[in-house]
Amino acid sequence: GVFLYNHLQQKVRNAEALAQKYKQQQEALSAQLQVVYEHRSRLERSLQKERGEHKKTKEDFLVYKLEAQEALNKEKQDSMNRYGALSSQHKILKNQHDDVKKQLLDLQLQHNSLRLEHRKSLESHSQKLAQLQQEKDSEVTNLQDTVYKLREESKLLRKAHQEVHSQLLNAQAQMEEFRQLKEALQKMPGLR
Repeated sequence: GVFLYNHLQQKVRNAEALAQKYKQQQEALSAQLQVVYEHRSRLERSLQKERGEHKKTKEDFLVYKLEAQEALNKEKQDSMNRYGALSSQHKILKNQHDDVKKQLLDLQLQHNSLRLEHRKSLESHSQKLAQLQQEKDSEVTNLQDTVYKLREESKLLRKAHQEVHSQLLNAQAQMEEFRQLKEALQKMPGLR
């Protein structure tokens, strides 16, 4: 009985030691588990915070994406409107360019025609001018001849005028002599 008691007592002590050991291990595990729980709690809070920030970032990104899409659509619409306006303006300018090109061709044809007419007119005027110059030279020559003849006639007329004047003076002198002679004859009584 004593042996059995001692044996049981030894088993109880071994069991208590083992229980104490298990208790210490349990306490260590509890402490480690507490640390793990705290760490998990911190991780969950951090994860929750990260999820909140991720959600906010996602919402911000969706808002930015929506705004960017709207801005892109508006820019695209503006670009299409500008393209339409530029295309219309290009058509107008192209039509104007075609009209100006046609006018230029017409003006070039008209210019060539006028230049040809001008050349013909210039040649005609040159011929007329040469003809008029010849006629003028001929007329000047004729006038010079006429002036020379008239000068010669004037000389002859002056000479004839002098001769007539001289004869007139002689006739007057003879008339005066005749009058004096007539008066002298009238004064003679016997002749009366």
